[in-house]
Amino acid sequence: MVIGDYFKRVSMWSLRLVFVAAAVFILWWVIGRFWQGVLPVTLAIIICTVLSSPNSWLRKHGVPSVVSAFITIGTFFAVVGAILWLIAPSIAQQSQVLYFQAFEGILSIQLWLQGPPLNLDSGDLSRYFNEAAAWLQNQAGAIAGEIFSGLGAATSVIVTLGVVLVLTFFFLKDGHRFLPWTRKIGGKQAGWHVTELLTRAWTTLSGFVRAQALVSAVDAVFIGIGLLIVGVPMALALSVITFVAGFIPIIGAFTAGALAVLVALVSLGFTEAVIVLVIVVAVQQLEGNILSPLLQSKAMNLHPVIVLLSVTVGGTLFGIVGAFLAVPVAAMIAVFFRYFQDMTSLRAGEKVASDLKFESEYGEFAGRAMEADGEIFRRRYYQDLLGGDAETNELKIPEFLGEDRESVDPNEVRRKELKRRFTSARTATSQAFDKIRKRN
Repeated sequence: MVIGDYFKRVSMWSLRLVFVAAAVFILWWVIGRFWQGVLPVTLAIIICTVLSSPNSWLRKHGVPSVVSAFITIGTFFAVVGAILWLIAPSIAQQSQVLYFQAFEGILSIQLWLQGPPLNLDSGDLSRYFNEAAAWLQNQAGAIAGEIFSGLGAATSVIVTLGVVLVLTFFFLKDGHRFLPWTRKIGGKQAGWHVTELLTRAWTTLSGFVRAQALVSAVDAVFIGIGLLIVGVPMALALSVITFVAGFIPIIGAFTAGALAVLVALVSLGFTEAVIVLVIVVAVQQLEGNILSPLLQSKAMNLHPVIVLLSVTVGGTLFGIVGAFLAVPVAAMIAVFFRYFQDMTSLRAGEKVASDLKFESEYGEFAGRAMEADGEIFRRRYYQDLLGGDAETNELKIPEFLGEDRESVDPNEVRRKELKRRFTSARTATSQAFDKIRKRN
C-alpha cells in the first residue's frame, strides 16, 4: 500500500513536470515565431527605461508630451551619433596599422616557436596557423550572422531601428496613460494587481539598466584610461566596446577584456599585453566584488548562478541579442514569482500588508484586499470545519460546569476550548487528506 501511494505521487509529479516542460516549449516556440515583432518592442522598452526620467522631467515642467518625446529621443540619438563620430576616424586610421602589426606579431611568434627550446617544424606551424585562421574566420562569420539576423530580423537593420525608434516615441508619449487604461478595462481589484505588478517590473527593469549602465561606464572609463597610459591603439573604440559589452553580464566583460589584451599583444608586445591584462582584471575585480553587487542586488536580487544560466540559455536560443536580453527577462520572471509569493503569504495569513513594500498605492490596496479575503476565507473554513458560528469568534463557557460557572476563569476555559478545537481540526484535516489519498 505504501509503495502504491509512493508510485502514485511520483506519477503525479512526473505528469506535472511534463506539463511544465510542454508549456516552456510552447512558450519558446511562440517567442521564436514572433521574434521579429518581440525584438523591436523589447529594445524600445529597454531604451525607454533610460529615457523615461528626462522625459518625465520635461512633462512636469510644462512641455507637451509630443514635444518632450521628440526632444528626449533626439538628444539620445545625438549623443550616440556623436560617440560614433568620435571613434570612427580612430578605427579607420588605426585599423590598417593594427593589421600590419598583427601580421608582424604572428611572424615573430612563429619564429620564436621554431627556435629553441621548442624547435617546432615550420610545416606544422603553418598548418596550425592556417587552421586557427580558418576557425577565427568561421567564428567571425557566425558572430556577424547572429548580429545581423538578430538586429535585422524585420528585414534589415535600418527597418528594425526604425521600428524601435517609432515604438520608443509612442512609449514615451503615451506610456503614462497605460496603467490607468489597464485599471479601467481590468476592473477594480484586477487593475490594482496589474498596476502593482507592472510597476514592480518597470522599477526592476529600469534599475537593472541604470545599474548596468553605471557599472559598464566605470569599466569603460578605468580600462580606457589604462589603455591610454599603456599606449594601446584604438583605446577610445575599445572603451566603447567595453561599455556596450558590459550589458551582457559576466560574458560581455570577459570578451571585451580579452579583445583589449589581444590588441595590445599584436600591436605593442607581450609585456604591454600583460600590463593590460592586469589592468582589466583589477578593474573587473573591483566592479564584480564591490560595485556590481552593491547596485544590482538592490535592482534585481538575483543569484549569480541564475544570471549565468539565463545568459547561457538566452545566448544559445537567440544568439547575442538573446544573451543581452536574458537577464532583464529573468528579472521580470523573478518579479512575477515574488509578487505571487507575496499575495499567497497574505492570503494564507503568514504576512500582513504592512509587512510588505509596495511600489504603488494601488499595490497597497491590492495587498489589503488580499489580506481581508484571506482572513474571511480562513474564518469560514475553520468555522465550517469546527462546526462553529461563522458570525462570531466568541468562546462560551461550557454548560457542564453548572453552578460553578461564575467562579471559573474565562481565560483558562478559552485556552482549553481552543486546544480542544485545534486538536479536532488537526484530526479532521488528517482524515480529509487520508480520503484524498485513497481517492487518488
